[in-house]
Parts: sequence; C-alpha cells; structure tokens
Amino acid sequence: MKRPLEGVRVLEMGQLIAGPFASKMLAEFGADVVKIEPPETGDPLRKWRLLHDGTSVWWAVQSRNKKSVTLDLRAPEGQDVARRLIRESDVLIENFRPGTLEEWGLGWDALKEINPGLVMLRVSGYGQTGPYRDRAGFGVVAEAMGGLRHLSGEPGRTPVRVGVSIGDSLAALHGVVGILLALRHRDQQGGKGQVIDVALYEAVFNMMESLLPEYAVSGTVRQPAGSSLPGIAPTNAYRCRDGKYALIAGNGDSIFRRLMELIGRPDLGGDPDLAHNDGRVRQVERIDTAIGEWAARHALDDVLAALNEARIPAGKIYDIADIASDPHYRARGMIVDDVLPDGTPVQVPGIVPKMSETPGGIYEAAPALGQHTDAVLDALGIDAATRAAWRARGII
Repeated sequence: MKRPLEGVRVLEMGQLIAGPFASKMLAEFGADVVKIEPPETGDPLRKWRLLHDGTSVWWAVQSRNKKSVTLDLRAPEGQDVARRLIRESDVLIENFRPGTLEEWGLGWDALKEINPGLVMLRVSGYGQTGPYRDRAGFGVVAEAMGGLRHLSGEPGRTPVRVGVSIGDSLAALHGVVGILLALRHRDQQGGKGQVIDVALYEAVFNMMESLLPEYAVSGTVRQPAGSSLPGIAPTNAYRCRDGKYALIAGNGDSIFRRLMELIGRPDLGGDPDLAHNDGRVRQVERIDTAIGEWAARHALDDVLAALNEARIPAGKIYDIADIASDPHYRARGMIVDDVLPDGTPVQVPGIVPKMSETPGGIYEAAPALGQHTDAVLDALGIDAATRAAWRARGII
C-alpha cells in the first residue's frame, strides 16, 4: 500500500522536541526523513530522561522511521552538504534560535534560490519577527506566555505546569498542518514553496478558546479553577468512597437531566433555572455538592459503571500503568510492542491519526548516531576519502 507522504523528502535540522516531533509525524506516514545531528554528541534528546544502554528510551519514539546523518553545520563543508541536501528536499524543518541559519548562509533568501519549491518550517519560541524574536524560548516559557500556565492549578496556589512539554508538541502539530497546506499549495499553484513560521507561544495561545474575546468584551480575566472548567457546568472531578476520583462531564442539557436522575436528584434535573448551561453555571456549587455527595457513597468502579450505563461522559484519572494495561488502548493499536537495539522489549505509542486507506506505521527503528551518514553522503557523490578526511576533522 502506498503511504500518503511517500516521495516527500524531509530534511530535519531540529533537535529536542518541536521540530523532531513534526518530522516524526511526517515519517510515520511515509515521508523520507533525513535528520542532521551534530557529530559526537547528536541530538540532546538522546540523553533526556530515562536512559537505557546510554540512550534515552524516548529516542525510540521521537526518531523512529528517520535516517541519522552527522554534520557540523558550523563548518563550510557541512553547510555545503546541507545545501546539496536541501536542493533535493521538499521540506526543511528547523527549530534553532532565529537568525542561526542566516549566520550559516542557510537562511530562506539563500535557500529559495537553490530550491524554489522548498517548504521550510521554522519553529521558535517567539517567531521569526517581533521584538522578542531573539529571546531564548522553551516550551515552559511559551506555555506561560500563551496563557496556559495561569489557568493551571488551584486558586490561590502557585500556577503549575503540565507534566509534559505540551507547548513544543502543540507547535509541532501546527507545523505539520502548515507543511501539508504548503505542499498542497505548491502542487496546485505552480510549484512555489514558502516559509511556515510557528511560534511556541502562539501554538499554545491558539488553544485558549474564549479567553481573549471574554476579556475584550467584559474585562474578564479567567482564573485557575482546579479540577473544574469555569463557565461550563457540571464538569469536575469528584472523590469517591475509595478515595479515587471520577471525572464527570454532565454539561449537556439532556445529559444533565439524566445525571440528576441517576444520583437521585430529579428536583435539580427538573429545575427550569438549571435547564441550560448559563443557569447551571450560576448555581454550580449547589450542583457539584449534590454530585459529590453521591460519588462519596460509592466506589469508583461502581460510579463509572452507573454513569456509562446512563450514557453520561465519565472516566477515571489514568497514570501510565493504567494506560499500559487498558484493553481499549490495545484494541486501537496505541500500545505497540517493540525492542530496543540490544533486544530489550519496550512498548511505544502507536500512530495518530487513524486512516482507513493509508494508515501510518513504524517502519524502521530509531537510528544510531550517524547510522546513515555514509550512505546519504555517498548518494550525493562525496567519496570515501573525502568522508574519511571530514570524519577526522569532526565535520561528520
């Protein structure tokens, strides 16, 4: 079966999360991704979080289906090789500090001359323009600037961060959308490429729903609300008899009525003041108290069984042990059995999104550092003697 991105050639110059996550998704759907890494050290992600045999187990996910080429982009020879690779690429992905590629002679103005059809994704903290463009930008800072961190946590407490680098991943997803749009435009409108400028903080801000119009219209500054979702009721986490929490979203009008019937409060379900969301929001504490009292009388499993039977959206709070053992994850192909280079079994996340005719897949294991350097450079016509000399000088 032909993969949807088969024949699309991607050159990845990024490192850590945002750029590499974007190219990971493209590779899962058939794009030919060549990843450039610094000689000796490689992508710093190789040493992030839990290591096995000297390499991060995260690497097995973030770099699957890619080829690794070591290249010192600070050296003129490395820059020349990069230009030759870019000439043959459809997409270039980079997430360096703005201006870095320009310092190496690899800025957009230079690259579009050698490859007018190039699509270039540039991911940075603050974007390629504006007064903050030169600031160092990591996901944690972007999440705060984009408005997410202010809303996270309990009222009156120090705002907390989400436990993963969500800002980087959101930027990568926006980048993938941009790449696909740009490729579509190029193929439909005469072959011209373009730059996709994704700022981490803007990707986060794009998820902030009604924050800005609410502030613009009424001056409302939404505040953190713990486990609830302000302005939508009832939606909260409720402590059950066994100390575990049920997440219950009874905020649809008919769903609310079924929920109140289930918990033995038809008086609330039939109250005309609570028939619609705006009325429920005004009395959310009263509603939450009623649901909380019901949940506290039952164990979590019994609460969820009753809610599911009544067709009320509900669930528990999963940790990774719950995820790894959940039959629905398995049935959907989201837990994939794999092995690390030394044969150690490992489980990795499956592919998203699911496509009926051209599904993505895991075709090749994440590469060792520089595993494909010789093959890729040889295909460019760079002979073994030259490669040996460059290797001795640390260029590859």
